[in-house]
Amino acid sequence: MNLLGVLEISGSALTAERQRAEVLASNLANAQTTQTAKGGPYQRQLVIFGTQKAGSSRFARAFADFSDRYAKGVEVKRVVPDPTPPVQRFEPGHPDADSQGYVAYPTVNPIEEMVNLMGAARAYELNVAAVQATKNMISQSFQILS
Repeated sequence: MNLLGVLEISGSALTAERQRAEVLASNLANAQTTQTAKGGPYQRQLVIFGTQKAGSSRFARAFADFSDRYAKGVEVKRVVPDPTPPVQRFEPGHPDADSQGYVAYPTVNPIEEMVNLMGAARAYELNVAAVQATKNMISQSFQILS
C-alpha cells in the first residue's frame, strides 16, 4: 500500500466518525423527546460501519494490488433505528400521557451516548494523527529524493 492510500483510508475514517458523532449528538439532544413529527417518542439511531470496496469496475479491480482489493477504507453503510421499545413512565399530568397516565420516553441512555461520543472523538483524533504522520513521511521522502 502506498502513502496516498493510507491518506484515503484515514480520510474515509474521519468522514465516518464525523457522521457517527452527528448521530450520537442527535440521540443526546432528543433523550427526553416524547413526541416527534411522526408521532411517538424519538427513536434512538444506530450507525452501522462497513468497509469500502476497491473500485467496482473491472479495470479498477485488475490494477489493484492484493491489499488494495480489501482495504479501501471505512464508511457508514446505514443509520438504523434502535428496535428497543420505548420506556413507559407513569406521569399522569404530562401532556403526552396516554389514557392510563403513561408517557413513552426514548431508550436513549445519556451516559452510554456520551461514552460512544467520546469514542468517536478519540477515533477522529487518532485518524488526524495518522494523516499527520503520513504527511510527514511524504515530506521526508521528498527531502530524501531531492
